Amino acid sequence: MGEGSQEPCGGVPDACLFVRFPMLYECVPFMTALELKETRDQGPASQKMHYYRYSNAEVSCWYKYLLFSYNIVFWLAGVVFLGVGLWAWSEKGVLSDLTKVTRLHGIDPVVLVLMVGVVMFTLGFAGCVGALRENICLLKFFCGAIVLIFFLELAGAVLAFLFQDWVRDRFREFFESNIRSYRDDIDLQNLIDSLQKANHCCGAYGPEDWDLNVYFNCSGASYSREKCGVPFSCCVPDPAQKVVNTQCGYDVRIQLKSKWDEFIFTKGCIPALEGWLPRNIYIVAGVFLAISLLQIFGIFLARTLISDIEAVKAGHHF
Repeated sequence: MGEGSQEPCGGVPDACLFVRFPMLYECVPFMTALELKETRDQGPASQKMHYYRYSNAEVSCWYKYLLFSYNIVFWLAGVVFLGVGLWAWSEKGVLSDLTKVTRLHGIDPVVLVLMVGVVMFTLGFAGCVGALRENICLLKFFCGAIVLIFFLELAGAVLAFLFQDWVRDRFREFFESNIRSYRDDIDLQNLIDSLQKANHCCGAYGPEDWDLNVYFNCSGASYSREKCGVPFSCCVPDPAQKVVNTQCGYDVRIQLKSKWDEFIFTKGCIPALEGWLPRNIYIVAGVFLAISLLQIFGIFLARTLISDIEAVKAGHHF
């Protein structure tokens, strides 16, 4: 370069740099070009000189590591859900014979646990790696999935409110299906027992629903010891008993119906849940609001980080 080929740039020489070729970002990786100040011809095209002004444009570490921390929680929770689900299947012998998956009766709660675990693990992994590696594809996948889940939840809540009868019928079918399979799957059995004990209810709409189960059926063709009975979770608890009496429901429905409420809960679980929801509407709304805010916060972090990364890449390719 000859003398006089380098000129001050806008009176701020420290913020400017003279280069012969537009490849400066390879030499100064932490600076990005913001504005082309001046271009002038100095003889041949190979002698064209450019002045650039630079500033510190980089990805925010706050958003980067905050998003990583946000996702590591979901990733670990996904690992826990997967571990619990696989352990439950191993206890039932499903892992040793995978064909049992197609022979499961009713709706297996373990399947739901595994599905939640897979979704949380996948999203947490994509968010963690995308944030640390500044990978736009993974971050967009994470952000898009969270947006999709958010709108599915919102649509589900609105549809459940608008079509309450349809939801009630689906829940009745779910409950009756699991009543039929009560003794066939330990997880279904525990699910029904927990629901009945927590809500002080019995059956979908009453104790008579247990006629759907072959072991509790009152028909003359049944020779089960549990005939005309109900599960122990339907029994009114006795405070004096320290040990749960699992046979408290035997032969209860042989007695007069007017005496049932002395021994068992007579309200169905669907009416019980319908009464529980209005009493706890603020708790339910608070839980949904908290989940929604967490999702919106994750979307905000992901979109902000994506914008930072795209801005840095755009500056490097100026």
